[in-house]
Amino acid sequence: MNGPSVRDILKKSEAFLAERGVDCPRLSAELLLAEALGLDRLHLFLDMARPLTADEVSRARDLVARRGRGEPVALILGRKEFFGLEFRVTRDVLVPRPETELLLEEAQRDIPKDTAFLAADLGTGSGCLAVALAVLFPQARVAAVDVSPAALAVARDNTQRHGVAERVLPVRADAGRCPLADGSCRLVLANPPYVSAPEFAGLSCEVREFEPRLALWGGGDGLDQVRAQAPEVARLLAPGGLGFMEIGCSQGPAALEIFQALAAFSRATVLRDLAGRQRAVAVLRG
Repeated sequence: MNGPSVRDILKKSEAFLAERGVDCPRLSAELLLAEALGLDRLHLFLDMARPLTADEVSRARDLVARRGRGEPVALILGRKEFFGLEFRVTRDVLVPRPETELLLEEAQRDIPKDTAFLAADLGTGSGCLAVALAVLFPQARVAAVDVSPAALAVARDNTQRHGVAERVLPVRADAGRCPLADGSCRLVLANPPYVSAPEFAGLSCEVREFEPRLALWGGGDGLDQVRAQAPEVARLLAPGGLGFMEIGCSQGPAALEIFQALAAFSRATVLRDLAGRQRAVAVLRG
């Protein structure tokens, strides 16, 4: 007797995840079933009628059960796409978000591709910003700074898988005390933890329980690390250098005030994403 088909398991998995209030239950089911079968999503769709073996059903159920408990798909798969590149992720790092790509888009718009320069990525986590920056700018060197040894191990792996290990140096240090010389950087990128106390309490289970608190918690108002890192951005940048720091969508005025209080910057502005939300502060070193 044939086992259940791909279509049968996909339908049951979607219903199971929907009952548990999982975001995007259909997409989650597709990605996890494809993983269990060793397929991409296209070939999953082309093979809907194929019956599954008992081992395949078991693998699929295990993955779907993890998702049903709130574990993010990216952590179950161990990978996440960011800026067109695939990155290894673990529970030691923040899962890369599409909105963070804005920092790279701004750098790409303002700096010629073949420019040779030193950049710093403060709080690198998985290394997604540092690695993507090195891919975008073949002459750039990047210091990927993080206080977590486990995060740096993930970042180091990602530098190797994308062939930029010779130009991206993982550096263990607090993002507010980077061991680079004053004025040594043409570009500084930062994605500090900026979730406030009230926001942290309201985070979904899959973020609050599965991603590192160190990469999320920004203090009572969410701006502790913005305050700590803004002077470091000023110190690291050479005259004419650019800095881009991601912020929460309600933090624009307060974050801008922090940067504008530093005399080093001749310009500080809030950038908005495609949805019109406040997403980053951009600064120019005077």
